[in-house]
Amino acid sequence: MYTWWKLSTDSARAGFEAQRVIALRLARLAAGGPNAAREARLMISEKLVANGKAAITLASGGSAHSVVSRYRAIMRANEKRLTKRKR
Repeated sequence: MYTWWKLSTDSARAGFEAQRVIALRLARLAAGGPNAAREARLMISEKLVANGKAAITLASGGSAHSVVSRYRAIMRANEKRLTKRKR
């Protein structure tokens, strides 16, 4: 029961974290310019790599929880990068 609960709560948190990153990315894209183009390229390449790693993890017997944990780590890193103030 604990494993199911942990996966459920982590998945729900991932959903909220994803919405935050999506909002930050949309703001970056709406601003336009070279930063927007760089963000669009990064977003696409990052998703391709993450989906490939998730497929490999699951195909090799890895757990869904490890996939969700990896996605959450990626989202936290993106949020940190997107909210960093430039000096």
